Amino acid sequence: MSVAVGRTRSSTREVARERDEVKVRVAKHRGPAIRTAISAIVIAVWCLLPFYWMIVTAFRDVGFTFSTDAWPSHVTFDNFTTAFSTSLGNHLGRALLNSLFIGAVVTVVGLLVGTSAAYALARLDFKGKSVIAGGILAASMFPGVALITPLFQLFTNIGWIGQYQALILPSISFVLPLTVYTLTSFFREMPWDLEEAARIDGCTRVQAFRRIILPLAAPAVFTTAILAFISSWNEYLISSQLSSDATQPVTVAIAGFQGSVPHQEPYTAIMAAGTIVTIPLVVLVLIFQRRIVAGLTAGGVKG
Repeated sequence: MSVAVGRTRSSTREVARERDEVKVRVAKHRGPAIRTAISAIVIAVWCLLPFYWMIVTAFRDVGFTFSTDAWPSHVTFDNFTTAFSTSLGNHLGRALLNSLFIGAVVTVVGLLVGTSAAYALARLDFKGKSVIAGGILAASMFPGVALITPLFQLFTNIGWIGQYQALILPSISFVLPLTVYTLTSFFREMPWDLEEAARIDGCTRVQAFRRIILPLAAPAVFTTAILAFISSWNEYLISSQLSSDATQPVTVAIAGFQGSVPHQEPYTAIMAAGTIVTIPLVVLVLIFQRRIVAGLTAGGVKG
């Protein structure tokens, strides 16, 4: 009887000891998890607060532009009407179409050229490969403001000032380094066995790339396309000097906004236009967020 009682007490102590160990482990993991959650909340608030204030100001009456109310007050939709008012010289609709056209062309051309270049740098051996890779990296670090004067002189000489090609070509040069380096790292980590098997089955290198490598790289290519489009959509510096009234993108159009009140900066109309311009990017990211995350985290093929 005493032996059974002793065993029972011993098992009870073991259970209590295991329970205490579990509590200690949970407490150890709970602390970092709480700190991570707090950090994520702080970062999210820090990033989203300017966007929230832009939306609040966009719906605020012009007479209360500088109100410090944290919540929407004196709500009106007149600012959105002003943003699209051609009578005031605000051609936001035309600028949106220009940005969409420029961004689409830059993204398509950048992907076609960048994907081929990234594949060559990752999968082919040739002389000067490291020099080319270094040149691409150096081009990405070159300040855009230093290119304005030579580009302006060059495009003036060939009659391109105010034309779409004067806005597209510089944007492609800015997008290509991002495309090449993003896809090069992805192609380099893909297993060679897949491509070699396709070559053994009779595919040429181009066919193996098109039928085997490119479908597997679709998440990375899609992510790069989104980033390239956003980069082109947000470009302002070059476009402000090389565009005309007919070809200016939204970033330049918003900078030249005219308000309904004379001699007053149209902050509310600018905020309304900024909200309109930002919405497509937000919707694009929300719709394709899974593909974007998959492309950013993809680095190989799991068997």
